[in-house]
Amino acid sequence: MLIRVNPWLKSLFAISTLLAASFAHAGAQVYEPLSASVQAVLSKNVSDTAAPRLAFASQTEAYNWLADMSLRLEKRIPDKGRRLDFLKTVHYEATRAGLDPQMVLGLIQVESGFKKYAVSGAGARGYMQVMPFWTRLIGKPEQNLFHIRTNLRYGCTILRHYLDIEKGDLFRALGRYNGSLGKPEYPNLVVAAWRNRWSLPAGKVGQGNGEKKSPAGKNSAPS
Repeated sequence: MLIRVNPWLKSLFAISTLLAASFAHAGAQVYEPLSASVQAVLSKNVSDTAAPRLAFASQTEAYNWLADMSLRLEKRIPDKGRRLDFLKTVHYEATRAGLDPQMVLGLIQVESGFKKYAVSGAGARGYMQVMPFWTRLIGKPEQNLFHIRTNLRYGCTILRHYLDIEKGDLFRALGRYNGSLGKPEYPNLVVAAWRNRWSLPAGKVGQGNGEKKSPAGKNSAPS
């Protein structure tokens, strides 16, 4: 017997499959009790209300970085104004946390595909797929994790926290961030996205001062 499938249902299934594939690597930070001192530091780090600013030696360097990154991001975020606002916020929050802005762009590419309202199966939200328990733990429960700056502030603060726990080992810190500590797939994906899509040639500005570690824990940088 021939069964006809409603074209609308076929389209819905295709979209659902595509979305599932898009977030196949989105993970979830695992809740771990924090000492009072660590909780206080993290709470302070997410509470700053200063206006985002670019940390460059000159306006020319800032302009060149934005122009370069904007061109690479154009297909993902077509609206120029929204794209530039996003990049300025990424650069500010990453450098503020001592992270490489290009590495953070690689993480966002893997976690959410630059989708502002992405939600993982575990409930992680936004560009950097932040788990909601963090707002209760170090912020305010009413904070909106889909708000661009809130999401990036939390994401960068959490990754910095994991880097500190892992004594600068980026691969282990990324594993913690994704909830897949000890497994190489996710860290390798982030570093590959960083290296292949977002890294700058040696000597160019904008790479920040985040730790760059190989799986063996040795210093390395995208080439």
